[in-house]
Amino acid sequence: MANDPSNKVADELARLRGQVNHHNHLYHTLDQPELSDAEFDLLFQRLQQLESQNPDLVDANSPTRRVGGAPLAAFTQVTHEVPMLSLDNAFGADDMSDFERRIQTRLSITDPITFACEPKIDGVAISLLYEGGRLIRAATRGDGTTGENITDNARTIASVPLELMGDSYPDRLEVRGEVYMSLSGFDEMNREAEATGDKVFANPRNATAGSLRQLNSRLTAKRPLTMFCYSVGVVEGGALPERHSDILTSLAGWGFRMNPLIEVVKGVDACNRYFTRLQEIRSTLDYEIDGCVFKVDSISEQETLGFLTRTPRWAIAHKFPAEEGVTRLLDVEFQVGRTGAITPVARLEPVKLAGVTISNATLHNMDEVQRLGLVIGDMVKIQRAGDVIPKIVGVLPELRADDSRKVLLPGACPACGSDIVQPEGEVIARCSGGLSCGAQRKESIRHFASRLALDIGGLGDKLVEQLVDEQLIETTADLFQLGEESLVALPRMGAKSVNNLLVSIEDSKKTTLARFIYSLGISEVGEATARNLALHFHDLQPLREASVESLQEVDDVGPIVAEKIAAFFGQKNNQAVIDQLVDAGVCWEPEVVEAPTSRRGLSGETVVLTGTLLKLTRNDAKARLQALGAKVSGSVSSKTSFVVAGDAAGSKLTKAQELGVLVLTEQDLIDLLEGG
Repeated sequence: MANDPSNKVADELARLRGQVNHHNHLYHTLDQPELSDAEFDLLFQRLQQLESQNPDLVDANSPTRRVGGAPLAAFTQVTHEVPMLSLDNAFGADDMSDFERRIQTRLSITDPITFACEPKIDGVAISLLYEGGRLIRAATRGDGTTGENITDNARTIASVPLELMGDSYPDRLEVRGEVYMSLSGFDEMNREAEATGDKVFANPRNATAGSLRQLNSRLTAKRPLTMFCYSVGVVEGGALPERHSDILTSLAGWGFRMNPLIEVVKGVDACNRYFTRLQEIRSTLDYEIDGCVFKVDSISEQETLGFLTRTPRWAIAHKFPAEEGVTRLLDVEFQVGRTGAITPVARLEPVKLAGVTISNATLHNMDEVQRLGLVIGDMVKIQRAGDVIPKIVGVLPELRADDSRKVLLPGACPACGSDIVQPEGEVIARCSGGLSCGAQRKESIRHFASRLALDIGGLGDKLVEQLVDEQLIETTADLFQLGEESLVALPRMGAKSVNNLLVSIEDSKKTTLARFIYSLGISEVGEATARNLALHFHDLQPLREASVESLQEVDDVGPIVAEKIAAFFGQKNNQAVIDQLVDAGVCWEPEVVEAPTSRRGLSGETVVLTGTLLKLTRNDAKARLQALGAKVSGSVSSKTSFVVAGDAAGSKLTKAQELGVLVLTEQDLIDLLEGG
């Protein structure tokens, strides 16, 4: 049995999982990565490949499962073995003094109490249960006694260990923490939602709660969630330290992420100083806090103090006061987001709220300006409350000055001078200079190099950031002018990585017209629309010269999308970059854009793919179906010709069965594709 191939595969899988978990911990928890993005991707892809080839050896806690699994029909209920209690609140220094006096009285001491102090994260509390060091269940707090089973969703959060590090942890351990969304991650998610017309979340906490309660964990995996741990619940088969602060240190050693602002202090006066200090730095943090939590550090003292009905006597939350003020709107300026969205930003007469000077506030879009009835010169109400980012919540029209003036959307992009377009009925206005706009530069290059566009391997997000920040590239065309000398000088770019990147850039020159159109990053032009444009116009030049009317003759291109395409090609800056790309050697074969003929047996058929395909990638299956003339849809209806059901197919399979739609296996699909 020593030479059994399955044993070797299992050993390699175990080694790869350990390496991926180790590097995930370095990156997401310690912020000390040892591998470049490209090197990590190769490691992760090898693990994915082995697991797809050996599905019987797939582990439920494999790091590949962080991408999510099949959708659930509903959440099951979880009863907390140790209740997740609420905290009593303090609203000032007097309340804090009373809190310490009550503790001293119950403990029959007069010495100052030693407290563990931590920021109160404005997120969602969850419970993580580990047995033998492996995550077996995650649950929401719920009402403190009963929560919901969110194990699949918790597994997608990179800072949640799937297996504990070391070997000194208890056999059975429940860890509690606060899941939250960073402000930068929240802003980026909302910008992407605005760009695609999806729902925009009101604040990070709502976004976090909604993400954790997704029945489809693949959606949760796309959300920028992370977690700070703050305590333990069930502990069996092992002992923990005698101080709360030391328990947190142990948790950090087992792979959990701890808030760096946690401190241990002596006496309530030190607690109050900690509170003031956090209030002062609150606006500089990349996550929302709404106060501080103070806990008696000694576990034996906690046990002596005990609990009231719903709160522990040994802990208290000191909330920050609500923050609102009145100031004057001096001007409205317009910023360009990475996807070209034009966002109005209020410039305010500086006003101090709870020790923080506010001079700017977000206005989201012109609809928000209209809703508020805002004009420049108005006296406005500013609020921070639980939100670190200030916003205008109201106008005082009775104080409006005679020289006030309307807020007008500019006609040209403030970053590059290209036309700003806002099709009728759309909320978001956008810069049309996608290829040449400095504000969109990084996003434009990322998209251009992505797998479904020109597929430039090794050009990850961090490398794009470096290339732009070091002013080595300004547009996508500059990628084809990169040389070995400039790349080797970059951090983490050895000779082999540089050579691989340059080879990939060279290989990417030969593409298809559909991929090239998609790579341009035209608003609303996804893979399917790019393919339809390629099939309709057959070459790039006719598309560049197409009118709005002729564009609407293309399948799935309506008036709004046609306007956006025409506006994009109408910008001289975009045309110049396209010319540079062609001059650099980017080309495509004419035959790849031939329209389907009657010999293509799936012309006019509508197909839905669901579940995990083990032999084909989803994109490969989709492309091959489209090459046979089929339309690949994301939803099942009575008009669906057939559904291809892969592993762990969910609600789409159920609906197909209810409607009597033909269901094929993955092997059926392969046979169909090979038969043409």
